[in-house]
Amino acid sequence: MDLITVDFETYYDREYSLSKVTTEEYVRDPRFEVIGVGVKLNNNETEWASGSKEEIKAFLQTFDWDEAMFLAHNTMFDGAIASWLFDIHPRVYTDTLCIARAVDGVEVSGSLRALAERYSLGVKGTEVIEALGKRRIDFTPEELSRYGDYCINDVDLTYELFKVFAPAFPRDELKLIDLSLRMFVEPTLDLDLGLLEQHLVETRDHKDKLLLSAGVDKQDLMSNAKFAALLEGLGVEAPTKISPTTGKRTFAFAKTDEAFTALKDHDDPQVQSLVAARLGNKSTLEETRTQRFIDISKRGLLPVPVKYYAAHTGRWGGDDKINLQNLPSRGVAAKKLKSSIIAPEGYTLIEADSAQIEARILAWLAEQEDLVSAFANDDDVYINMASRIYGVAEEDVTPEQRFVGKTTILGAGYGMGAVRFREQLKNFGTEIDEWEAQRVIKIYREANRDIFNLWRAAQNMLVYLSRGDALSFGRNNLLQVDVDNSALVLPSGLLLRYADLQNEKGYAGQANFGTGLELSYQTRRGRTRIYGGKVIENVCQALARCVIGYQMLEVAKRYKVVLTVHDSIVCCVRDEEVTAARNYVETCMRMVPHWAADLPIDCESGVGKSYGTCE
Repeated sequence: MDLITVDFETYYDREYSLSKVTTEEYVRDPRFEVIGVGVKLNNNETEWASGSKEEIKAFLQTFDWDEAMFLAHNTMFDGAIASWLFDIHPRVYTDTLCIARAVDGVEVSGSLRALAERYSLGVKGTEVIEALGKRRIDFTPEELSRYGDYCINDVDLTYELFKVFAPAFPRDELKLIDLSLRMFVEPTLDLDLGLLEQHLVETRDHKDKLLLSAGVDKQDLMSNAKFAALLEGLGVEAPTKISPTTGKRTFAFAKTDEAFTALKDHDDPQVQSLVAARLGNKSTLEETRTQRFIDISKRGLLPVPVKYYAAHTGRWGGDDKINLQNLPSRGVAAKKLKSSIIAPEGYTLIEADSAQIEARILAWLAEQEDLVSAFANDDDVYINMASRIYGVAEEDVTPEQRFVGKTTILGAGYGMGAVRFREQLKNFGTEIDEWEAQRVIKIYREANRDIFNLWRAAQNMLVYLSRGDALSFGRNNLLQVDVDNSALVLPSGLLLRYADLQNEKGYAGQANFGTGLELSYQTRRGRTRIYGGKVIENVCQALARCVIGYQMLEVAKRYKVVLTVHDSIVCCVRDEEVTAARNYVETCMRMVPHWAADLPIDCESGVGKSYGTCE
């Protein structure tokens, strides 16, 4: 298979550029123009072509894309241009930007300039600055030639960077990069414009009704000082907090401020209306997301920007301001937005979710065999936990008690203390006192000693790693340590990094869980505290991502994967294949890689003509 490295140079100005608009908006905008393109076939000399759209298309068609790997630095951009404007569909897409995030970690710059410097490949040019506001017709022949040299240099740097990365980069991860990119550059999903426009009207009407009910205008509602005065006029002292950035006392009017959100249940209906109006009008995500979907639907299909290796743990994330990872999950609004994402005519969507995957991995990794068996037997582990907490038979556990059991299983498994556990329950509308929270945490730890010991093993690993020594841990010593990179080696072959890991207290001996050791590592946001329980949380997320990636590749052998959100995979199948396809997808979602042969895993699936109606 040929490797074809590509870099498009395009028109931009101060208001119209990738720093101002999304990739989808930029490429589909009427102002879009390709100035030229650099193309390198394997190790041949890079070619530069400039001309009309028809001339560039003719140049690109001289290459055999059907059996080629398309390489760029930020293929979401260059691949979209190739696909949407020039009808180029290579056999495989890959991207040095994606690879760099996985190899070097998300905490360091992945720009071509930074990578070229980091790997001593050469210097990226600056001629792009001279192209600001220039159409192709505005360039002199000499300027266009220099611009071509700049583009050729970028292509060559990208190619050389790929040569650095490719030999050791896992093959399956290259396949996952291809799948991730295709969701954007070769979109499948459509949007229901009518439903979106209706939802936008309803959303704005709801906000207006909240304002009317509160009897205030929007300006007074949005101003912190004026809103505080409104509350005080009703005899309510405005809640405050200490700002973590300034250290000064400020108003606590965010939806995450419990003292403020508690006012929704105030005895005075006027206070309730005022707070509801503030929360409803302050929250703009739903409105802006709906408007963005409307705008996209008028331009074409929905490119799904799934960011490969977006997080420290390797998880996918949202990108390009179309983050489908954080769509509302509850209420009518969630249903409307998800239901607006539809399959093309003659096709159906299948959504399959890996059930409780992180909790299952935690039990399996810790060799907490009673919990592993419970998962394997499809027992309700939440009811089982609630039964222990409340001392009642499993058949007598109430829904409220089961919820506490569920929160315990999903939250307390990573070293969560009583204070945080209590806060987590409160966020979901369940309140317990401090003594009760401590009791629940104690019960969990006593019932899951192997998980408790796994935290200790991870804590010890951190101490050893901070002094340059290796200590492996987990089932069958699955988690190996790479001292040189200050990282854990994942079964995928990639790394879970803890850059510049330091023991703030200088303790060099073996760590005991709960000793108060201050370990931290370097991130873009500064130094971040790390401890055994947090490592295990990171590890379980990373391993879950490895499993889901494996399953995604199995599904993709037969059907097109169009979306992945958290622990779920969405694929698109012909209407007449739905039953067989659903069975196949469920089979794939119950498969595990060889390193997790005895991991008990399960899935849930649904089908529908839209993402929101998959049942």
